[in-house]
Amino acid sequence: MDADWFLESVAADGSRLMHEIRNLPYRVGRDPANDLVEAAMGLSRRHAELEADISGRLRLTDFDSTNGSYVNRQRVQGSVLLADNDVIHFAQAEFRIRRRRDDGMTLLQRAPAGDADRTLLVAPGRALSENFVPREREFKELLRGQGLSGALQPIVDMRTRALQAYEWLGRGRHPELPQSPIHLFQMAARLGRESELSQAFRELGIRVVAARGEGTTLFVNTHPTETFDEAFLQALARVREQPGAPDLVVEVHETAVMEIERMKELAARLKDIGVRFAYDDFGAGQARLNELGEVPAHFVKFDMGLIRGIDIASERKQKVVSDLVRLVTELGSVPLAEGVETEAEAEICRLMGFQLVQGYLTGKPVPVDPAESASKPSSPSA
Repeated sequence: MDADWFLESVAADGSRLMHEIRNLPYRVGRDPANDLVEAAMGLSRRHAELEADISGRLRLTDFDSTNGSYVNRQRVQGSVLLADNDVIHFAQAEFRIRRRRDDGMTLLQRAPAGDADRTLLVAPGRALSENFVPREREFKELLRGQGLSGALQPIVDMRTRALQAYEWLGRGRHPELPQSPIHLFQMAARLGRESELSQAFRELGIRVVAARGEGTTLFVNTHPTETFDEAFLQALARVREQPGAPDLVVEVHETAVMEIERMKELAARLKDIGVRFAYDDFGAGQARLNELGEVPAHFVKFDMGLIRGIDIASERKQKVVSDLVRLVTELGSVPLAEGVETEAEAEICRLMGFQLVQGYLTGKPVPVDPAESASKPSSPSA
């Protein structure tokens, strides 16, 4: 598999070294089990990792390393999205993240077999392999509902563990396509159809929950390409008018939160149609305090990179998270700890003031077969 991303470094003799990121997650540290093993002074054994994000970018998560990870000289608390040409420091080891560009791609309007439902991207001067089978037709089938699935994960009260809501997590089950939503969105990005895939996942989840007749609150994800689109808002309004529709909370991706004026307009429109919203991955990279102050969300979901191992984290990190929880609460938003896996993590989060919790401790995502949507997932553990 060709690598889309590289880490570039400079050797002692001045030559440039390219570290291909072929498999994700891509782990960095001193331990030989890591993908990138660096003996640089100050690196932890499990220092950090890179993983794919729904936006098409990479996300860097620091494992509360002693000497830290930095992006453009700013220390990472939890995780942060990376952009092409960002400068990364793992302790004192310096790299630049680079993304390979294929600007010379040309578009063929029809596949050699004459299938009008397929389009192929081919680099100039490069022939297609006999075994190359494009999947655009299968992807279009997915958008029409063939091969879509998902799971429901409980969101519970931090103190009582009573069920408060579910989050719908879209999945694929088409036999010719990946199941991972990240891989499906990567395919959608190549076809320019991210918004359509996001809408297909969301509408399936709403139908599944509505068919169960629980009258619950449902958190649903959005893709950055659709957040401010009029069609997205109109689709939400139509859903709200359907009998038995759940109480919706749309999760706003962090890349959209930065656009304050558009967020103000979005908040007003969502209020008009009776839909609440949440900021997702809060605290990743910059905490987005300005945006939170200008456009407070109903819910703030803290980045799981901040929550993971919070019970054994440094005092510095615990204070950062505690201060953020207090600020979120003072602004009138409900803080939610995402990714809680142990009772020790949950107890620290409770003491910090988190009101809601989501994670393997209180309930794993339960796959739901759309054809059997009347079945109810198991209740979260008490």
